Formats: sequence, C-alpha cells, structure tokens
Amino acid sequence: MSDTLLIWGAGAIGGTIGAHLARAGHDVLLVDAVAEHVVAMRERGLIIEGPVTNFTQKVSAATPEDVTGRFNRILLCVKAHHTDAAARQLAPHLAEGGYVASFQNGLNEFVIGRVLGLPNVIGAFINFGADYLEPGRILFGGRGACVLGELDGAITPRLMALHAVLTTFEPGAIMTDNILGYLWGKLGYGALLFATALTDDSIADVFDDAGSREVLTRVAREVMTVAAAKRIAPQGFNGFDPAAFAPGGSAASLAASMDVMVVHNRRSAKSHSGIWRDLAIRKRRTEVDAQLGPVVEEGAALRVPTPCNARLIAMIHEIEDGARRLDRANLTELAAVR
Repeated sequence: MSDTLLIWGAGAIGGTIGAHLARAGHDVLLVDAVAEHVVAMRERGLIIEGPVTNFTQKVSAATPEDVTGRFNRILLCVKAHHTDAAARQLAPHLAEGGYVASFQNGLNEFVIGRVLGLPNVIGAFINFGADYLEPGRILFGGRGACVLGELDGAITPRLMALHAVLTTFEPGAIMTDNILGYLWGKLGYGALLFATALTDDSIADVFDDAGSREVLTRVAREVMTVAAAKRIAPQGFNGFDPAAFAPGGSAASLAASMDVMVVHNRRSAKSHSGIWRDLAIRKRRTEVDAQLGPVVEEGAALRVPTPCNARLIAMIHEIEDGARRLDRANLTELAAVR
C-alpha cells in the first residue's frame, strides 16, 4: 500500500489540484488517459496559468494501464459520464480501508459506490474555474467553493485529514454534514450552465440578460423542486441561492442571486463553462446525461414535472450530433416548453 495521493483524471480539476499539492510537497501521482498529457507533465511539467497563479510543476504521472500498487487515498476527477468505467479501472488499486473522493460534477458518489461500496466513498463539491487547454497546460481561471463531506454526514478522521490536504490548494475549503445538499445545489447551478451552453455567449452575459432570466429560473427551479420532494436541503455557494430558485422564491431574491452570480463569473478568466468548451472547442460528448439525467429520472419517480430539463438534455444532444447550432435563439425555444 502507498500513502501517495492518487489523482485519477488530470484534466482541469485533477490537474489544477494535483499541481498545487505537488508544489506544496505532497506525494502525488496524476493519472490520465491522454498519453501526450502524461508525457508533458513528466518531462516539461504541468503548466498552471491564469489570474490566480502562474507556475510550472513537474509531477509524477502515468496512464491508467501503467499504474501499479494500491493506494489509501484516491481523488476521482474524470468527467461524470466516465465515472463507472474509471471506478472499475481503479478498483484494483484501492487499498483495503482506503477511499475514493469524487471531485466531479453530479451525483457520482453513488455510481462509485455501486462499484466500490458506499463506505469507501467521500463526497466532494468543487466550483473553481479551470480549463484543460492542451497537453501539460491548464487555465486556473478563478477560485470557487470547495466542500468535503461523508455521505452519512459524519465528521471522520479521514475526512479531516483530506480537508487538511485540500486547504493547501484552497484555504477556504470546508467540511460539511450535508454534502448531498451541496451536490444538489450544484445540480441546480449546473442546469443553469447547461442552458448558457446552448449559446456562444459567456456565462455572465447570459445570466445578466433580463430576457434569459425567466427560462434560466425555470430550469433551476425544476431541480430545486425535485430536491425538495426528496427532502434534501440544497446549499448555496458563490451567489447561487437555492431558496431563491425553490418553489415560491421571490422575484427580488432571484434577481439578487443572479446579480451576484454575474459578478462572480465576470471575475473569472474562465468565461464559458466546460460544457460549452466540450461542445464548441473539443467537439465531444458532455456530462448532460450524467448530471441532468438523474434529475429528470428522480422527478418522474416522484411525479415532479421537469419538462425544461428534459428538453435541455435533448437540445444539448442535438448540438453534440451537429444537428443544432449554438445560438441565443435556443434559449427562446427552451422558454416555449410547457
């Protein structure tokens, strides 16, 4: 067994965290499926650039097939729709009594739990801005909330130890007894980001557009309504106020939340979401099924209508398939859904 911190997925999230931890002296191994990225990190170093900090850090790196040994601590940082495959691939490397922490978007803790067992999973919520630019180069666009929590709400020694490590990267990182509340809060905010990705405009510009706010509200409100039906208390972060988007949220609280989110996103050098980048730049499938799919499925099971999210998923797939262009008119079309 190794006490090395294994980071499985060295893109925007895993690479940013891993480079910072390695620079601080932590023993880190970064794993990524892109061989060119692995070679660049090992030979030239991982370049972190942007308004927050600029440095190059040589790191230990490997492709999945080259990993050997077993590890007590693993951070899973792959895209949500790759979670099941990644969990199965890393399973032989998880030491007995070790854990996997999901540094991802969505409810992937439960996907990992189906493979490795829920007691072996720690939940995590992250909202800092980063983009993978090219092999060995990542934009760290802006700081954001970082939260860790056990799925049962306990504050355990392993959670406290991981939190101490994470503060090396984000001094404001916190622990919580309601990680599911943060994950559902992020699902609501994520629905907003998927809606902005229907356009070529920045996150802040779409949030700031008075004509788009009604449909944005409907998309996020569906998520918050499902959460309420599940008796989950979503938590706010970086301007996103779950109470404002919950059923009965006031117009004033909605406007205030949107205004703060505009300010937060304008501060970041990451102007567009990773969803938009997948669609417009990298031309690959997004996390829409893994993130918004469970909201629609849970809504159906609870008899909570989610027509906007269902249509949003379909529109994202049409863009992925080349059947729809990125355009502000897509939001107008989404607004017509009833």
